[in-house]
Amino acid sequence: MWGLLFLNTLVFTSGGVVHIPSFAGKGITQGALALATLIALTINQKIRIRPNVFLCLISLLVLDTVMAAAIPQHLGTVYRTFRLADFVFTLWLLTPWWGRRDMLLLRCHLRWLLVSLGTVLLGLVLAPGHALAISPGLEGRLAGVIWPMEPTQVAQYAALSTGLIVLLWFGRLLTGRMALLGVVVTVPILLLTHTRTALAALVAGLLLAGLSLFTVNARVRKFFAASLAVVAVALVTAASVITTWLARGEGTQGLTTLTGRTSFWALVVQQPRTRFEEIFGFGLSNASINGLPIDSNWYASYMMEGLVGVAVCAMIIVWLFTNSLFQPRGVQRALALFLITYGTVSSFTEVGFTDVSTYMLNLVVAASLLIVPIARKTV
Repeated sequence: MWGLLFLNTLVFTSGGVVHIPSFAGKGITQGALALATLIALTINQKIRIRPNVFLCLISLLVLDTVMAAAIPQHLGTVYRTFRLADFVFTLWLLTPWWGRRDMLLLRCHLRWLLVSLGTVLLGLVLAPGHALAISPGLEGRLAGVIWPMEPTQVAQYAALSTGLIVLLWFGRLLTGRMALLGVVVTVPILLLTHTRTALAALVAGLLLAGLSLFTVNARVRKFFAASLAVVAVALVTAASVITTWLARGEGTQGLTTLTGRTSFWALVVQQPRTRFEEIFGFGLSNASINGLPIDSNWYASYMMEGLVGVAVCAMIIVWLFTNSLFQPRGVQRALALFLITYGTVSSFTEVGFTDVSTYMLNLVVAASLLIVPIARKTV
């Protein structure tokens, strides 16, 4: 079921080496949600749920989008609203499996992240030229071509996998060989995508998660010491290479405007809107304006869900961080902190958890790690 939910969040784009018609690709991803809901109802026939603040906040986003869709809109807006509602309903049906000591949802999530990266590697082996030049303007950036995926999407999966693998190794839940094998695969993929946001979010997430374990885990302290030494040597010996990689061939204007993103954000703010649209937004869309991608969770939320959506998104992040402060130190809290931090950092330059997305699934996994386990009944 989690695999179907994950498949539902994949953004289908054209350009793969295997020709998949657009209607078929979108039908596969969107049809996966209906099947996931059906399976959820099958295994949770009595519709038992565990009340929690996180999904209540996510449900407020659904209510907000319903309010926006109440005014006549495009048919796509209404469809996306029903899709989000169905997605959140399925997440509610999963709550009995939250808080498990074996971290079931996390293991499922990591498994499907690695499966997705496996298809990227397969595409790189079969068609390296195509995988590194999927469309104009993206030459040299690794993308998925078996199942079409943009470089930013590939980078997100690689960064998340890297961080989760390292933290599981910190907690001795993964052997050193398995962790090394995973990192040797995921880190090069991340670097080949040339995606700065994913790299920055990975570093920030690992830093905060690692600090939460710093005083109780000797392995974390050794890792931080080794990492500082490696970074120091890299800055001295390969500063020009690092600068070139980060610049990605862009000039000063490209860097200051975040590859043109600030221009799109200005269009969002300047968009004429009524008082109702300012509060509740224009309804769910493909997170673009005048055909240009918004590339920011907060501006996209303002565009689609209004000020209410922005406030709810902020409350989600604040609640998760606050809740993590009251959890005992350990690998589960560290994993949750990594996912929350990653989502927070990346939300500034990528569309995140305002709609059905992998970012929302990331936060769901984080919330499931922060919930108190259900006490077993004793005879």
